[in-house]
Amino acid sequence: MPNEEHIPGKPNRREEPDCFQLISKEELDALSENRTHVSYLKGETLFKQGAFAPHVLFIQSGLVKVYLQFGPKKVQNLWIAKSGDFLAFSSMFGEKIYYHSALALKDAEVLMIDKKSLRNLLKTNSEFGFRITSKNYRSENHLMEIVANLSYKQMRGKLASALIYLSSEVFKHENVFSYLSRQDIADFASISVESVIKFLKEFEKEGIIALDNKQIKILESGRLSLISHTG
Repeated sequence: MPNEEHIPGKPNRREEPDCFQLISKEELDALSENRTHVSYLKGETLFKQGAFAPHVLFIQSGLVKVYLQFGPKKVQNLWIAKSGDFLAFSSMFGEKIYYHSALALKDAEVLMIDKKSLRNLLKTNSEFGFRITSKNYRSENHLMEIVANLSYKQMRGKLASALIYLSSEVFKHENVFSYLSRQDIADFASISVESVIKFLKEFEKEGIIALDNKQIKILESGRLSLISHTG
């Protein structure tokens, strides 16, 4: 079960995440009265698709898999949220339920922030608002890549795109593949796990990647990118 703790008293600015350094002491004090700190263990669900969405979530530490569930077995992994990312951001603008699910890939520390309080802060602090909006713009671009994968790419291209995302610069401080099963990778690429295993072996034989148990090291990023674009 997640460990929930309300954040009492006056916050220490030096301990606040970078994005909250952009707001004044008064704004930080007001926000602190309407947020709760929750600790999640690896494998715990942060929220479930279709559930009521009372909060915006801020990831202080950890990795969180965000995905869509289609029936009892079909899953489409969307992205991995990391330290500094917001989840359920759309709930501030009238969305009353979560439209996807989120699960901790490793132990995670999360701030549950009252959406009305955060919305008021966005209205009054344009620099903070711009920083947060830019984060969500990058997420939107990634979702468009997923749509492209589903629309016209063949299986090798889909897997190549997933590997490029999972090994991208944003995860340079995280060994992402150590937290992912082959099924997880299949759900990012939207292909079967059997196809993932087959094409990973092909990529290894072609010298594009190196495999070591769960670990995947990209050796030829240019060739992988070509497969992604022509796949």
